[in-house]
Amino acid sequence: MQFLKKHYGLFIVLILSFWAIHPLFISGFFPMHDDTQVARVFEMGKMLERGMFPVRWVPDLGYGYGYPIFNFYAPLAYYIGGFFMFLGFDALLATKIMMALGVILAGIFMYLLTREFFGELGGIVAGLFYIYAPYHAVDIYVRGDVAEFWAYAFIPLVFLGLYKRSILIGSVGFAAIILSHNLTAMMVAPFLLIIALLNCYIAFKNKKSFIINPSSSILLLGLMLSAFYWLPALLEMKYTNVLSQIGGGADFRDHFVCLPQLWDSLWGFGGSVLGCVDGLSFKIGKLHILSSITAIVLALFVNKIRKSKKAFIIIISFLGLLLSVFFTLEISKFVWEKVPGMEFLQYPWRFLILASFFSSILSGAIVFLSSQFKIKPYVTAFLLLFFLLFFNIKLFVPQTIFKASAKDFTNDKAIKWVASKTSDEFLPPNFKKPKSEYEVSNKPIEFRETDVEKLANFVSFIGVLALILGIILRYDKNKR
Repeated sequence: MQFLKKHYGLFIVLILSFWAIHPLFISGFFPMHDDTQVARVFEMGKMLERGMFPVRWVPDLGYGYGYPIFNFYAPLAYYIGGFFMFLGFDALLATKIMMALGVILAGIFMYLLTREFFGELGGIVAGLFYIYAPYHAVDIYVRGDVAEFWAYAFIPLVFLGLYKRSILIGSVGFAAIILSHNLTAMMVAPFLLIIALLNCYIAFKNKKSFIINPSSSILLLGLMLSAFYWLPALLEMKYTNVLSQIGGGADFRDHFVCLPQLWDSLWGFGGSVLGCVDGLSFKIGKLHILSSITAIVLALFVNKIRKSKKAFIIIISFLGLLLSVFFTLEISKFVWEKVPGMEFLQYPWRFLILASFFSSILSGAIVFLSSQFKIKPYVTAFLLLFFLLFFNIKLFVPQTIFKASAKDFTNDKAIKWVASKTSDEFLPPNFKKPKSEYEVSNKPIEFRETDVEKLANFVSFIGVLALILGIILRYDKNKR
């Protein structure tokens, strides 16, 4: 009972997240841009049952020859899906549970982060604004980008670790982002680095060690924990055809967002094209934007708020929001062209992930800000959530539901031909693709772990030992 009273906000976030995940559990499934999710979960579950860990290779993709998908495509969400298959769920239901869990974790972690700044009600509002952000709905029900919205879930966790200076929370959070979606990790890393350097500077000014400061350790340890994935992906990428994904239809120059689209753009289930009329929406959310503007105006111009420590969080979040928006617009083109590696991000509108993150924090700040004007915080929270759910629930709906079972996605044709055609960029550059389903192979190539992969496993093992040692030392210090 005491736990329920202390963490009632957590239960509210869980209950009100129902409408975001409800369509996932309707009988059947729905179309999405990346419709290989069930096949990937099925293949992951198969390899976990065979005792492979970490899973790098699956036997049926790659047109039946085998495919190193989890050596290059971030695997965390699929480990979760594969685990549910291991428990006895079929591949389709395991995929739905995996997707729903990624959505719910986003709200939980955002609630835990923002509660540190703006109290229980502020955490509830921010957590639900984060779940019901329009771009979140695009990722789930339009693009079907499981990897990206799983990384979205862990962004608040790593910031929570930095704020609390917790090596455990921060390093696990950063590793989870990398293992969920390496492109999101690329976007988030500079923001984390700025905060980590700021914390190190503060520690240096206070004559504390900035070399072993928790903030400076979080990023390094997060990299070590996830090295079993990103190190081979980076060093062995040259043996694949992944560079073919850069340019062409995925050239970042063709996918900048027009400013009015951030305020409002038509909801659709199509693709991104050159110009200001796309097949999918890139709006941040009117309520998210209005809340963010209100928060920064009050933080800057109302004396009793401006002098509070919370105002600093509001200002930093608003600057983060502006920077995120900047990278979605064509005015940032010179940065995209000058900074090495940004072309791998392909779509500038991916920065809507961070725009949703910072605007959700600012929405949670409104609860604290309203209390400074004698407005009851629960009244503000109720009104914000009422309008949020009223306007945004309708976005969390798939285009259609079709009858389907797990076998529709896991039979030989579905995996060796249909799913293999959808994702074949990790095959060798000179690989001759079959021209029809009748040319796929029934004899998968034998997988052998390379020296690079063995080294990467060792680095991650050392990272786990370092994390355990850090926890023991911290526990021993607190006990004394």
